[in-house]
Amino acid sequence: MTRRAVARTLVYLSLLGATVVVLLPPAVVFLTSLKSDEEMANGGGALTLPENPLHFGNYVTAFQDGRMLAAFGNTAFILLFAIGGTVLIGSMTAYAIDRFTFRFKKLVVALFLIAALVPGVTTQVATFQIVNSFGLFDTRWAPIVLYMGTDIVSIYIFLQFVRSIPISLDESARLDGANAFTVYRKIIFPLLKPAIATVVIVKGITVYNDFYIPFLYMPSEDLGVISTSLFRFRGPFGAHWETISAGAVLVILPTLVVFLLLQRYIYNGFMKGATR
Repeated sequence: MTRRAVARTLVYLSLLGATVVVLLPPAVVFLTSLKSDEEMANGGGALTLPENPLHFGNYVTAFQDGRMLAAFGNTAFILLFAIGGTVLIGSMTAYAIDRFTFRFKKLVVALFLIAALVPGVTTQVATFQIVNSFGLFDTRWAPIVLYMGTDIVSIYIFLQFVRSIPISLDESARLDGANAFTVYRKIIFPLLKPAIATVVIVKGITVYNDFYIPFLYMPSEDLGVISTSLFRFRGPFGAHWETISAGAVLVILPTLVVFLLLQRYIYNGFMKGATR
């Protein structure tokens, strides 16, 4: 009993320590965003409470001067098309790999795996040349195309779900005269709702938080997304950490709300996709 109590205590202490490590940085950012210029100039600890906990002037400055509304609009546009394309391409690819027999099938699957292991930064020169040659540089379509065409993880998530769907459903539809695309559209795709929810959430958070691709392929300020718009605060607000922190909170809030509302779909999606 003593060993069990000690083990349980250690478990709770480790969980408490992990919680503190995870929540401490957001807490510091939030407290800083509520402080005035005078408070930041006078110094003080990072966890010092603001004199006025309802001081939201920094949020107004970050939202207006940081052009956050336009950044949210650009981000939403990219999210809509990138996630939609990822769902269609990933589900169709998984359906073709699992349901059809063709030459070099194992080689194709192996190449997908190899592509997932290759660091993306090593191919950026060639990728940039391709994007530029298609005239997509400095447009919102550049990150959309890149997000749709480089998501190998989503294909494997869909593949696990497609394998859990009985082939007998396909055969029954074929007996009724359905072709391959009809089987996919009316049988396979509707049964992939858990996988779609998982991919939408995971891919959405990845695209929302990404900085490298929008910064490299959309240098114009009017095409800024939330990550690059927040980065540009370092210019006019280089020393005003209270304004930068307010912008960071504005960026964090949407993903936090979405994750808290839809986290059960993430867990259920990964668990269902791991079994047949």
